[in-house]
Amino acid sequence: MSTENIFSGLKVVDLASFIAGPGAATMLSDFGAEVIKIEPPGSGDPHRHTYKVPPLPSSNDNYGWHLDNRNKRGMALDLKSPRAKEVLERLVKWADVLITNYPPPVRKRLKLTYEDIAPWNPRLIYADISGYGDDGPEANLPGFDITAYWARSGLLALTRDAGAPPTLPVSGSGDHTTAVGLYGAIVTGLYRRERTGKGSYVTTSLIAEGAWACSMFVQAALCGAKFFPLHDRKNPPNAIFNVYQTSDDHWFLIVVQDKDWPALAKGIGRTDLLSDARFADAAARGANAAKLTEILDEVFASHPLAYWREALDQAHITYGIVRHPSEAMNDPQLVANDIIVPLEGAGEHLKLTVSSPLKVHDIAKVPARRAPDLGEHNDELLRQLGFTSKEIDSLRADRVVSASLRRESPAAD
Repeated sequence: MSTENIFSGLKVVDLASFIAGPGAATMLSDFGAEVIKIEPPGSGDPHRHTYKVPPLPSSNDNYGWHLDNRNKRGMALDLKSPRAKEVLERLVKWADVLITNYPPPVRKRLKLTYEDIAPWNPRLIYADISGYGDDGPEANLPGFDITAYWARSGLLALTRDAGAPPTLPVSGSGDHTTAVGLYGAIVTGLYRRERTGKGSYVTTSLIAEGAWACSMFVQAALCGAKFFPLHDRKNPPNAIFNVYQTSDDHWFLIVVQDKDWPALAKGIGRTDLLSDARFADAAARGANAAKLTEILDEVFASHPLAYWREALDQAHITYGIVRHPSEAMNDPQLVANDIIVPLEGAGEHLKLTVSSPLKVHDIAKVPARRAPDLGEHNDELLRQLGFTSKEIDSLRADRVVSASLRRESPAAD
């Protein structure tokens, strides 16, 4: 496998916080881009502290920070300082890509809009992410994935069973999906620059990404389609597209096409169902789905998961085992496909991480290294940008940048 870095020489300024924007920068870094993470002095990016906030899993290791900011160098820069422009302008002239998620009013106040900084570098790809898009009455509002991606798009209304209220989705799931979208927008801008020499202003939003994730149902609503009621496991519209529990309390989902109904019946040892008029065809199985579910519940509850895996595999039935993350992390498919990869230097217990989902065959990604401490590379980066030692001391004295922190332990944040 080649060690070529696709984005070698690409320079990225990550001026975003939390997950979606930094996640897109991390994806670029996985393929060799040089990324500088900019944070406010003091507490830094709020994502440094989310691992301490329920309902996220509790740990002594800052797993989320290293996941979304690996392979970056860090600078603590006070953008509210009048002298911050001295540093920001050099960063923009140095960069190929700048990523931000500051709400538009904050961006205007800090003079970080595309119109403010594009004159410094006409080849810059300016990438921003918002909660609710560029226009409309809520364009200036901040948004989180749970509010904009999940709640407003239609997803949260559908991902529950009949009779149950909406529930909290997996934290960060909408953000990480949106990171892929922003990555795609950035690469599209870079391709345009390759052809025209011009920079671009590219963007996506949490609500747009949520609507795209829910687009099969949003599109159905647009054409006035008839919606089924919310899923009721015991009375579904289709009993062979449903979840079932084994005798050892594992849940799994079967997805069986109508043509494969005979194979399922034979595979579970219930050929008698094939001659039952209630299940003779798709229409009959739909009309009697509750009864068929009851029968299948009893069948699948009679043996452990290992038994049913073998039986369903032999019958060539598609199924998916419902895994807890603590089980999913040991899935051999995740390891075999380099989805779970080593992480260098993050801490005694944080030895592995989740790679970004894109893969280029025959090209190895950059090995994952720990995320930076707050302001860890200040002096190094300022020297790289051409500041003298005297100028760096002056910037530090005026609290434009903080003193670079000495890293005391691998797990420190």
